[in-house]
Amino acid sequence: MEVCLIIMKAKIVIHQQHAQNPQELTELCPFGAIEYMNGQLNINAACKMCKLCVKNGPVGVFELIEKQQVEIDKTQWRGIAVYVENTNGVIHPVTYELIGKAIELSKKIAHPVYAVFIGSQIKEQANELLYWGVDAVYVYDQPEFASFRIEPYAAAFEDFILQASPSTILVGGTTLGRSLAPRVAARFGTGLTADCTHLEMQANTDLDQIRPAFGGNIMAHIRTPNHRPQFATVRYKIFSAPQRRDARSGTLITRELPSEKLVSNIRVLSLKNKPAIVSIEDAQVIVVAGRGVRKKQDMAMLQSLAERLSGQVAATRPLIEAGWVDARCQIGLSGRTVSPQLLIACGVSGSVQFSAGMTGSQHIVAINIDPNAPIFKIAHIGLVGDLYEIIPLLLERMEAGMHSKQTSHLPFPENVVK
Repeated sequence: MEVCLIIMKAKIVIHQQHAQNPQELTELCPFGAIEYMNGQLNINAACKMCKLCVKNGPVGVFELIEKQQVEIDKTQWRGIAVYVENTNGVIHPVTYELIGKAIELSKKIAHPVYAVFIGSQIKEQANELLYWGVDAVYVYDQPEFASFRIEPYAAAFEDFILQASPSTILVGGTTLGRSLAPRVAARFGTGLTADCTHLEMQANTDLDQIRPAFGGNIMAHIRTPNHRPQFATVRYKIFSAPQRRDARSGTLITRELPSEKLVSNIRVLSLKNKPAIVSIEDAQVIVVAGRGVRKKQDMAMLQSLAERLSGQVAATRPLIEAGWVDARCQIGLSGRTVSPQLLIACGVSGSVQFSAGMTGSQHIVAINIDPNAPIFKIAHIGLVGDLYEIIPLLLERMEAGMHSKQTSHLPFPENVVK
């Protein structure tokens, strides 16, 4: 897997007077970013700053000009903040995962860890956060925050940044987080990296933000070296939550916004709860279908195995694209990240794109006919053979084990065998 470093510090200038056969020069860019319109060459928004036009174009036509930037004083920005996502005061589990990561990152630069909690009637839940190792919880508790509306929530988030000047801000990569984070980042003219899967902190407080790109075929390595705060949204189930502490630590800081800051063009008419479902991120047992499954009808066999273990069925990208499994059940860099107690990979080769989404699983059982399949390098138990022979045998032995109440002979942890 390739790694690329993206730092946007330059622009490409076209010297029109040196351009001969300008229409032919549009073919220099593999992304179609060079256009010839109204007798002039132009660079459009498709430019990836690959600089191929500068390297391969005629001398003197395309020039790379480094932008001169005034370096910021990074010492004026201190702290790692976590946005506390909640629904009616119920904190989303991704918040605790981000707090754990923030504490880990903060140890490298000796910065405090903040939590930003916006909602209505959330004082009790805010106190609970003090058991999780944060140094301060900024609480915005007003009736206008009872329902999520982007304008007042962004105003509260902006107020926090102006008060605390955090160097780094972590937000869950949820539907709400993906809406709120870019709105706030834009207010400060700073960078945001979405859907991160890995974070590291440099000694100078620059955050290394790593995320999949181009369908998971490369991992983009992104830094924001001259803007603060640094924003990153992070996938759920990527990091581990810390242990809840026995005693509280840190402080509560209550903030209140004036009424003019709470004005919104959104009016909430009613709220309707979605039916409760167990997503694959929350499943404790997952049976994954890979290319080794020959036809859609054969998914019933994997479904039987999942039901026997009180688990769920998931799939790799090819089966999702074939329409055999719902897209919400895709595992991998371009899908969901999971960390179940037991994951059974059936006919899964184990590509890097897939494996990155499930390496946090406590027990991995791999079934594959190819003894050299990469999945066996990360599996705790490997069964080399045809899944069409192995799965029926497993179901048969599990059925026999249930009748005899003997499960010790099964190749699975006893506490997940139903």
